[in-house]
Amino acid sequence: MRVSVIGGSSIPPETAAVAEELGERLANRGHTVVCGGLGGVMEAVCRGAREAGGETLGILPTDRRADANPHVTVPIATGLGHARNALVVLNGDAAIAVDGSHGTLSEIGMALAHGRAVAGIDTHDIEGVKTVETPADAVDYVESAVEAAR
Repeated sequence: MRVSVIGGSSIPPETAAVAEELGERLANRGHTVVCGGLGGVMEAVCRGAREAGGETLGILPTDRRADANPHVTVPIATGLGHARNALVVLNGDAAIAVDGSHGTLSEIGMALAHGRAVAGIDTHDIEGVKTVETPADAVDYVESAVEAAR
């Protein structure tokens, strides 16, 4: 399954550690990480996934594949700026939000509007988002939600 991971582009080390663990857990369960391809949560989740041998898809806001963080295995340049947020969530079967501000909020809204299950770790408290405490809980939730929807 593909899981869109969304979150802050500027994060403290504690949040980076959470995102990195999330990437590792997703990869270990055979999932592909989809993200915005830049820094912060995006880079940390990709780093964790790659260190565990997983695949990462970075949907970039710019028109240059070279702008992707070094842990993205498949960079997709869009030149769309924030409009690429729709592509990030539409290319995942579910979404996990970690931290984040306005961009993350827009991605959560887009994911919910398109019927994607969304787990949230230390992020916006919104109806429809399953608040979880750990990366393990987030992965378990999106796996069960996607399976139940099939």
